[in-house]
Amino acid sequence: MARQGKEIYNPKTGQLIQFIKTKEDTKGELLELITTYEPGSKEPFPHYHPHQDEFFDVLQGELSVRSNGKLQIFKPGDLIHITKNTVHAMWNATKDKTVVCWRTIPALDTEHLLELNAGLVNDGKTNKDGIPNLLQVALMMTHYNHVFRLAQPPYPVQRVIFFFLTPVARLMGYKPYYRKYLD
Repeated sequence: MARQGKEIYNPKTGQLIQFIKTKEDTKGELLELITTYEPGSKEPFPHYHPHQDEFFDVLQGELSVRSNGKLQIFKPGDLIHITKNTVHAMWNATKDKTVVCWRTIPALDTEHLLELNAGLVNDGKTNKDGIPNLLQVALMMTHYNHVFRLAQPPYPVQRVIFFFLTPVARLMGYKPYYRKYLD
């Protein structure tokens, strides 16, 4: 369960996340995190949030942000606002760490998705890039589609694919979330 001060680490992406204010702390208004990107962290898949705005304050280092196909570099003091439904990805392409204050409004279940992903990585249930297998992804993307969607393939195509994969995933013992990662 996300709580103030809890840290989760994803060694595959090189990202450390510390919870500052959780969904519970803010009655769902926002999720506030401090995230540290290791030098040379990986560019994640382009994605968007259908019901949330995100705000990023660069505190240290440089943050590479690809938004709607355009690459920008942000430095300490810069504020980035990613509006809902804006396709984006961010990472640290430099040789120094990058530290960012990250706010997601409203919070929804973003903290649970972050905990799930870090838990799967740390338990060795992902590939070398930190991506779970397709059956696990189908369950995650279906369960958390209100907070996170991949930019490609188009969302209606994803829904059809995941609709057919979800029952297979459940039969194979996969779950959309695991309580042990949320404790």
